[in-house]
Amino acid sequence: MSGAVSNLGKNTDATFIVIIGICAALFALIIALTAYFTLKYRRNKHPLAQDIEGHFFLETTWTVLPVILVMFMFYYGWLGYEKRREVPEDAYTIKAFGQMWVWSFEYGNGMQASTLNLPLGRPVKLILNSRDMIHSLYIPAFRVKQDAVPGMERVLWFTPEVAGTYDLFCAEYCGTGHSRMITKAVVMNDEEFKAWSEGKTEAPAAQEAAPSLSGEGLLKAKGCTACHTTDGKPLVGPTLKGIFGTKVRVTTGGKEREVTVDEEYLRRSELEPASDVVVGFPPIMPPQKGVLKEEEIDAIVDYIKGLK
Repeated sequence: MSGAVSNLGKNTDATFIVIIGICAALFALIIALTAYFTLKYRRNKHPLAQDIEGHFFLETTWTVLPVILVMFMFYYGWLGYEKRREVPEDAYTIKAFGQMWVWSFEYGNGMQASTLNLPLGRPVKLILNSRDMIHSLYIPAFRVKQDAVPGMERVLWFTPEVAGTYDLFCAEYCGTGHSRMITKAVVMNDEEFKAWSEGKTEAPAAQEAAPSLSGEGLLKAKGCTACHTTDGKPLVGPTLKGIFGTKVRVTTGGKEREVTVDEEYLRRSELEPASDVVVGFPPIMPPQKGVLKEEEIDAIVDYIKGLK
């Protein structure tokens, strides 16, 4: 595995190296002593077992020394943990939202993206929220992970130190689409990040991970394709192909009824999905009210209408 590319990640690597070094030294010592005593006190040299009297110095040493080593490892780890809790005042703030099954990020200037775009060499503060269930934002290359909990803001910070594109996962099982809840963290230099944040360019090496605001792009960016297909095959939710204009049976207030899939129905299904649940599918879709903008809803509805 390559080295960490963030300041906190380097501290984490150093901590593990220290712990592994201590464990390796103890392992070698135990093996060496075992081999020594096996040869020295083998049966053909000492056929009769004899009582061994206690040795105060040895007993004290193998009791006190492990305690010291464990406390040293705890202290070394605590230094790293304490540093993770002290967010720099000048950190660049980004809001991160977890939702079945997609990550979305909102920046100080109002920009939104499905990739985590970061300025190189500058402390970044992530404020994590979840819109449905517990998710966990995990960037292995940065050695950082933090849960996103519904109704609670969690904070995570780090300083990216190497430009590039890195995997970002959900590390908390959150349903059938959990394995597809993947995006990228893109670290850019100051000029690239400024140009991107002003809308002049796309994030480098992340064009595929940051779909456009077309209806198709929004379906991917907002995680809709984790449950709904556009090829006619139902998934967790009904397929969107050819659904416009058809009649479907839904459960409304505990009663079944038949409705026509028109623009009003599609908009209501986005904003208040629990109001009409298609029969045969679970009512697990989170409401998009306050999440989707009006023009985004229009783009999605227009795209679904064209899926013949």
